[in-house]
Amino acid sequence: MYNGIGLQTPRGSGTNGYIQSNKFFVKPKSTGKPVNGGIGFEDGQGTAGLSKKPNEDILEHDRKRQIHLKLVMLEDKLIDHGYSDAEIAQKLEEARLNLEASTSCSDESADAKISDTQPHQIAAGKGETDGDVSGCA
Repeated sequence: MYNGIGLQTPRGSGTNGYIQSNKFFVKPKSTGKPVNGGIGFEDGQGTAGLSKKPNEDILEHDRKRQIHLKLVMLEDKLIDHGYSDAEIAQKLEEARLNLEASTSCSDESADAKISDTQPHQIAAGKGETDGDVSGCA
């Protein structure tokens, strides 16, 4: 036993009783100075609460993915109803044009469908203004 540390006796413990210190523990040095040296925020620091602009590429990808999902569901229904491949292709093309035209408008009704886990859609919803409807009926 060394300074109250270790075994009273190494007998029956499967060890020889030798005590090693932890060489990899580094004690933090406190200098009394502020962490950033008293200088103001650096670039990128302190922006956690601020909202950033949404990435348009990600929003476009999500829009296209939703269109593709609706088309796959429509294709499954058409196959179940027994349509031929040519009829299915024609109906899918018509549906694609209709969906792209309806979702390309900036006045989407997707505000209720915005997920809390998609920050780009949330940022886009916050940044929209009500008077920006252009070319959509």
